Amino acid sequence: MISHPMLAVMQPALEGKGWRVARRWELAEADKPDVRVIVHAGEAKLEPEFLESLPNVGLIACVSVGYDGVNVPWCRARGIEVTHADGLNADDVADHAVGLIIASWREIVAGDRMVREGRWTLADRMAPRPGLRGRKVGIVGLGHIGAAVATRVEAFGMTVSWWAPRDKPAAWPRAASLLDLAREADILVVACRADASNRKMISAEVIEAVGPRGLIVNVARGSIIDEDALIAALKDGRLARAGLDVFETEPTPAGRWADVPGVVLTPHTAGGTIDAIPKMVGQALDNVARFLDGQPLASPVAE
Repeated sequence: MISHPMLAVMQPALEGKGWRVARRWELAEADKPDVRVIVHAGEAKLEPEFLESLPNVGLIACVSVGYDGVNVPWCRARGIEVTHADGLNADDVADHAVGLIIASWREIVAGDRMVREGRWTLADRMAPRPGLRGRKVGIVGLGHIGAAVATRVEAFGMTVSWWAPRDKPAAWPRAASLLDLAREADILVVACRADASNRKMISAEVIEAVGPRGLIVNVARGSIIDEDALIAALKDGRLARAGLDVFETEPTPAGRWADVPGVVLTPHTAGGTIDAIPKMVGQALDNVARFLDGQPLASPVAE
């Protein structure tokens, strides 16, 4: 079964393997006992009540890296395995994060708009703008994506520190707390995995700690940032800039951002490249095949 309309494009590939494919939004009650595998978009919610109605499901194969819509401990306690695309799009997401940093910090999008709207004056060229070399980047979460961001921004002459709830060996120093990381950072990049414990972790206090000259970039999940607090801080000048690829509600309403200054927005496309998507789909298909053949899974969630 495919769980979300965005995955409908995978149906021919699944059927090409000889598997019968149902769609959640069309699933008949009589077909529920036949569902053995769910191919899932990891951020979408899979309610326990729905899973309980599928007595023979044994695998949730997330096409995405994230799996925050799945209660993994609940599933495992009931014999349902969960897999994901482990690190397969990390470089692409990191590239996008750096793109948001440059576009926002160097005001590239605002400059493009100025030229197109005929507002460019000679005085604008001499207006002082901050450079990137020497800026401090704080990274929230040092998994595949966070480490890839760190490597990239170092090439621009920026310094890196990071924070996550659990320490780990790393080439960059770990801050004592998230708030300390935010206070020290010119640019705060959110790259951690989303779960119930870090909802709105980037709170009003953290946002204000980054400050009126700072930038927050989010390429993780919209749930991690208090979006209302972020918008209020941008409007009030308590935060200078934000670069967002993910949002609390997706698609995010255009009107929500119409009068918000200093934002560069993209529609959750950081990891969706022609290089990464085939790998992610291929790994999901491989996990399904392994499960149905009784073989070890390729990329089970480590939790």
